[in-house]
Amino acid sequence: MKKRVHVFVSGIVQGVGYRWFVRKNAKILNLKGWVANLNDGRVEAVIEGEEEKIEKILKLMKSGHPFARVDEIKISFEDFKGEFEDFEIKYV
Repeated sequence: MKKRVHVFVSGIVQGVGYRWFVRKNAKILNLKGWVANLNDGRVEAVIEGEEEKIEKILKLMKSGHPFARVDEIKISFEDFKGEFEDFEIKYV
């Protein structure tokens, strides 16, 4: 079953390769969506794909990149839209 999640990650997640870590693993898992740095120091992501693959990426995002420190992760489940063709780093 296809799912969609909207994620906000707090901690030391900017300037440490966290977005690239998320993008690389999302592509390996064939997930679609985007990840971006926010001005307040958090990272935001919208991810779509198979439910079990979404669960895997969320576990990876919680454990974080070796140079990151994840303090909190907020996850909202949304209706699947199928609007993405790839997984990219978005610059806002």
